[in-house]
Amino acid sequence: MRILHTADWHLGKMLEGRDRQAEQEQFIDEICMIAVDERADIVLIAGDVFQTANPSAAAEDLFFDAINRLADHGRRGVVVLAGNHDNAERLMAPTPLAERLGITLVGLPASVLSVSSPGREGVRRVAAGPSWLELAVPDTDHSAVIVALPYPSEGRLKKMLAASLDEQEGRVGYNEYLTEVLGSLKQNFRPDTVNILASHIYVNGAKGTAPEMDAPVQMGGAYSVAPSTLDIGAQYVALGHLHRPQEVRGCGAPAYYAGSPLSYSFAESGQVKSVVVAEILPGKAAEIRRLPLSASRPLVCWQARGGLPEVHRWIEEGLDASAWIDLEIHASQLLPAREIQVLRELRPDIVGIRIINQAQGGADTASQSIRGLSAEEMFRRFFAARTNGLQPDEAMVNLFLALTQEMETEREAMSDETSQS
Repeated sequence: MRILHTADWHLGKMLEGRDRQAEQEQFIDEICMIAVDERADIVLIAGDVFQTANPSAAAEDLFFDAINRLADHGRRGVVVLAGNHDNAERLMAPTPLAERLGITLVGLPASVLSVSSPGREGVRRVAAGPSWLELAVPDTDHSAVIVALPYPSEGRLKKMLAASLDEQEGRVGYNEYLTEVLGSLKQNFRPDTVNILASHIYVNGAKGTAPEMDAPVQMGGAYSVAPSTLDIGAQYVALGHLHRPQEVRGCGAPAYYAGSPLSYSFAESGQVKSVVVAEILPGKAAEIRRLPLSASRPLVCWQARGGLPEVHRWIEEGLDASAWIDLEIHASQLLPAREIQVLRELRPDIVGIRIINQAQGGADTASQSIRGLSAEEMFRRFFAARTNGLQPDEAMVNLFLALTQEMETEREAMSDETSQS
């Protein structure tokens, strides 16, 4: 059985207000082509399908088109997990239609999946339960048991444990919660099936996205797990959350972050984006290949130590013509606003401009209105303003967004309780 693993599409995400729709359409085309060329039996999308919990109509249209094409009229299995950016209930809303094509949408850790209707042809769920399913695909004499754990925030795990384990109280620590959940789910694996664990999660030892941040990502223990926690007898562990494609050691089986199909931050400059193909037979070691993707426009950092004349020369030469550009200009004084505007007119793909004031030895970022910016863009600008122009790595951005989303969810819950009282 061949599994195609991808993650972190972030449909609808922009680059400082620059539309990435065309690039996102390109990588969807590329992934669909890979699924055909590789004769994939199942496609796993390990979370963060969308950039926001309230995606645009264009982003949703692209997602629906993608999973429809990947399902190939019900001949190929498609399993989609919600990430921390996704609205779990909204992701699962089209389930009645998706199931007709053999598509499984898993929004919450406690999502109860059901078996396919009798007599269904093509891909079928022959067994299922909370956060797991057994998928049978045409022309394959064995099935796949998939433990599918969407973004498991501590609050969601507590709810799942309370619902499934008689409200056992007193557990502390994220690893303990997750160990309990996975310990119950691993019982569904069998020697005669292909056994897969898929989740959208931080794993200790995985690396962030910024080239200068090659130290392991440590989140203070709040939302990260030890690799051994994922050692539950799976033959392959399909991960989403980090945008840098990479293998994670210590999970008891080959474990990979597929990474994002596009470079969504200048911290990802230079990364080769990819998908993972895992070929697996029951009881055998998985054979893993990473296939590169080519849809993403390069993200390039220009450092103009020769000042404005050097930038104009690069523009005239057509340097990095197909790239998004983050520009740093070294100058003895601040540039007039008109000069900044001219640069943007000459190269609309210049995303950010920072002026390094050589006289003061500091960085002055060209002022721009924050009106209409997303929470992520405001955080990135705030961070840069406080760190002399540095950019936060993707792990830090994701943590900030996860925390703000948790706070928003709690605020809405409190508002609902107030309105009902």
